[in-house]
Amino acid sequence: MAALIPPQAPLQWNHTPEDILRLTKEAIAEYRAVEDRVAALAPAECTFESVFLALALAYAKRQSIVGPLEFYQNVSTSQALRDASTEAESLIRDFRTDSSMRLDVFRAQQAAQKNIKESGKILSPEEQRLVDKVISNGARAGLALPDAEREKLSELKKQLEQACVEFSKNVNEEKGIVTFSLEELKGVPQDAISGFKKRTEGGKELYEVTFKMTDFGVVNGRAEIPETRRVLYEAFENRVAVNVPVLDKVLDLRRQIATLLGYETWADYATEVKLVKTAQGVENFLNDLQQRLRPIGLKDRAAILALKQKECEEKGYPFDGELYAHDYNYYSRQYVEQSLSLDSELLKQYFPVSHVVSVTMEIYQELLGLKFVEVDGANTWHPDARVFAVWEKDATDESGFVGYYYIDLYPRESKFPHAAVWPIIPGYEKEDGARNYPVAAIVANLSKPTPDKPALMKHFDVKTFFHEMGHIFHELLSRTKFARFHGTTVAGDFMEAPSQMLENWCFEPKVLTRMSSHYETKKPLDTELVDKVIRSRYVNVGMFNLRQITYAMFDLQVHMAKEHIDCTKLWCDLRESISLLKSTKYLPGHAGFQHIIGDYNVGYYGYFYSDVFAADMYATVFKDDPLDPARGRQYREKILLPGSSKDEMDMLQDFLGREPNSEAFVKQLFGMDNA
Repeated sequence: MAALIPPQAPLQWNHTPEDILRLTKEAIAEYRAVEDRVAALAPAECTFESVFLALALAYAKRQSIVGPLEFYQNVSTSQALRDASTEAESLIRDFRTDSSMRLDVFRAQQAAQKNIKESGKILSPEEQRLVDKVISNGARAGLALPDAEREKLSELKKQLEQACVEFSKNVNEEKGIVTFSLEELKGVPQDAISGFKKRTEGGKELYEVTFKMTDFGVVNGRAEIPETRRVLYEAFENRVAVNVPVLDKVLDLRRQIATLLGYETWADYATEVKLVKTAQGVENFLNDLQQRLRPIGLKDRAAILALKQKECEEKGYPFDGELYAHDYNYYSRQYVEQSLSLDSELLKQYFPVSHVVSVTMEIYQELLGLKFVEVDGANTWHPDARVFAVWEKDATDESGFVGYYYIDLYPRESKFPHAAVWPIIPGYEKEDGARNYPVAAIVANLSKPTPDKPALMKHFDVKTFFHEMGHIFHELLSRTKFARFHGTTVAGDFMEAPSQMLENWCFEPKVLTRMSSHYETKKPLDTELVDKVIRSRYVNVGMFNLRQITYAMFDLQVHMAKEHIDCTKLWCDLRESISLLKSTKYLPGHAGFQHIIGDYNVGYYGYFYSDVFAADMYATVFKDDPLDPARGRQYREKILLPGSSKDEMDMLQDFLGREPNSEAFVKQLFGMDNA
């Protein structure tokens, strides 16, 4: 394997800000030139090759150029590079709007579709799907509108794109901190405190806690003093208040666009192309799930509130009978730990980052029949980033090459603050028939090593990393002719299903044993701890999932509204009515809710919706032997390989051998006792 040379070199991350803008403008100009040539064709000259194929190849080339350039804003330590990357994204978004509104190009596409039908030309299924999707998207873009309305729509779309860029930039560039004394951090583990920056103020030593999950999560979940948790939580909710008017603008623009396009609401427009089909379908789904979960959530809340009352009485803290949002992480952790006699800090010691990452890679290689080779000395955007070449397990020449993936796991200033995967370059078939190989990256914010301990992971982080690696291989193992169908371009309420299915591995005894290795003794989890981890899946299931429904319902309701609403009030009111958590004051936590800006708008419900499919796939195919390479091969071929070149329900039926159902989802969500 070491002697094999990839047919495509890894990316070079040595752009200057000037390079980023120049290359972006060149890519736009080149694509526009192709559009101009297509638009200039006489109707009789419009064919699949001259129109659909020409544009598909130009799109793939453009994406391959601008993908890395737009990515810098999420990971670079250089302000100049991040700014240039953000500007490049703005240029691309503006151009995409102009491109989507070109009536001359759409008429050429319509002429080509007509000529294909009349000629009797037989297209491959993927080629026919390309034609159908392009024509459908043209209608959804508003190209059938009168000229004046179409021009207004184009301007609204441009304003929307720029507002979305501004919102994301504000979140990524947020650098807020809250300072606490050592006394105020009582209960926070010493290894976490040792990672906080310190400063002296008025002769007093203070610790700086950022809003990164590695800081916020441990303090909000461990700080014993209620006032510490309250102060931190309120500051966190208010951290990007600057985005309140930006989100209001986004929502107003979406309402105007939906009205121009003839839809009742933006939610109706957005769901039309998803599996659920309608906004009402989303609302019905969420209401049904909420109704099932609420009785369990009320039981959870009563148990958690009893823990709070007991601790307040024992330690002399005031107790007013309420469970606040800033209490939740602290007392829900205690609830899980006491229900199972499970110490989460002890459990974390069994999951060193280096071991978890290594074993996760081993499992994916074995399950999917792959081989990863780290590219030593590769040029990357930061020393923390690593790159791997992916090959078929038995590759003997370059035909067995699959693609590249990057991992960038530790937090730093101005880096994207959560865990996510970016499809940087799509896979597709080039004009000469050769393959353009995909490139993807996983960005995370795991705890860094301390002077006394290596970097350790909570089991939740283990599950998240395993999930995100699932997205990586959806990107790498998809093999489509056209870039627009590559990888995770599937319907939004199916996209999470493959990765959610893979989360189940993190609750399998033999996987947990293999993935764990105490950072000092090197011993794996014993049988008792493995059992507790598995059972932890069904503790606090009510309140945990009601919180997720709160986010999904907020996302839905702001997009079903036909006029301006107070989003801050809605955010806090939904949290109280659905999550059963009271707010101390109305604060704009929604201003940091990035899902609502990108492709997940009117899509947060999809985490639940796609989990129905995920649970069914796992229970039906993998549960009996989750590490079986033969089942992994079936998963590769029937779920990952097609990307979005096939209908999602057809893929599911092919994989399952029947239509999907919700039985496994209900059992998984509620556990044996509640199913």
